[in-house]
Amino acid sequence: MAKVFSDIVVSIDIGTTKVCTIVARKRSDETIDVIGVGRAPSHGLKKGIVVDIQKTVESIKTAVQEAELISGVPIDLATIGISGSHIRSFNSYGAVPIKHKEVQENDIVHVLEAAKAVAIPEGQKILHVLPQFFSIDAQEPVLNPRGMAGIRLEAQVHIITGSVASVQNLICCCQMAGVRVQDVVLEQLASARAVLTPDERELGTGILDIGGGTSDFAIYQNGGIRNTFVIPVAGNHFTNDLAVGLQTTLAEAERVKREYGMCSQQPTVNMIVVKHMQDQGTQLVNQSQIGFVLQARAHELFTFVKQELDRDRLVRFMTTGLVLTGGSSLLSGLVTTAHEVLAIPVRLGAPKTGHILPESLDNPVYATGYGLLLYAFDNRAHTPIDLQKAGSMVRVFSRMKSWVGDFF
Repeated sequence: MAKVFSDIVVSIDIGTTKVCTIVARKRSDETIDVIGVGRAPSHGLKKGIVVDIQKTVESIKTAVQEAELISGVPIDLATIGISGSHIRSFNSYGAVPIKHKEVQENDIVHVLEAAKAVAIPEGQKILHVLPQFFSIDAQEPVLNPRGMAGIRLEAQVHIITGSVASVQNLICCCQMAGVRVQDVVLEQLASARAVLTPDERELGTGILDIGGGTSDFAIYQNGGIRNTFVIPVAGNHFTNDLAVGLQTTLAEAERVKREYGMCSQQPTVNMIVVKHMQDQGTQLVNQSQIGFVLQARAHELFTFVKQELDRDRLVRFMTTGLVLTGGSSLLSGLVTTAHEVLAIPVRLGAPKTGHILPESLDNPVYATGYGLLLYAFDNRAHTPIDLQKAGSMVRVFSRMKSWVGDFF
């Protein structure tokens, strides 16, 4: 029988381009000790959605087995993230009478229920109900109304929905890979947990997690969420543009992007050897040509972000600017391009892990995985999800709707 490690938690970031498994435990001084990391290319997802279950299962297995080998810990339970083009969000309002003249826990539950009593498209389910603020008798907004006197309690909330099938498919893939799912967390919220400072969440900042298939955005202010949205432009689009522009394979375009990519059209004498499509020899490409292609796509990405921000007048909440994270945020010059398009302060965000394995986790690539770990340590008492049990998906969504209040 395998040894049981009760103090161990595991996160699995199942992305469009990679699957990353992180194993950690807490020391007696409450610091987190990462003891194993496993990575594998992801071949079964497109824009965050499972399109090939068998390939996804194999990717998860590979990442889990590598993490098991490094940590020496058998993995059968993990917290996973979810993202993708199926994610939707909107703000909603609810109001209820205060029954006993002072706001009690039941009053807060009832006003949140009222706020989420809205029509949801078929096939979608509410993932998170995130309170933005409460008010009593139309007075000034408050963050915690418990114990306050009044007649009418109101709540402004941010609601995030997702595809039932997408959540279920991710859980199913993990179970087929031999891993039970402890919890499912929206990825940009996990990334924010890992890279934003308490001051940034309080004063107001945006975070853009640029992955392989989608770029996931969230705004925090007064310690809570203000808005979220998903941009269908991310790292794979940069790679595809290079493959077309340089007439080369996707694998070669990805290599060129990682080694020589930059979001700049500045003239350069650097010449790069690039393979032609279908083994037709090689070509010499000026690095400025690569920059021309990548800058155009980067400009498009941040133009989409700006349109979303302008539409709902969200920049006013981002008093400390924008934080870029995720693997594709490492592209040289991307921070500068974001600043030029959005005209706000922009920085690169990475988790502060203190990790001492050969490959440091203090890297935007691991923002989601490490944020999932932080959440998992705070919620280890949750019962694992079993799709074979009746009503299990109802409990999944019920759990997801309540976790953010504890997270922050």
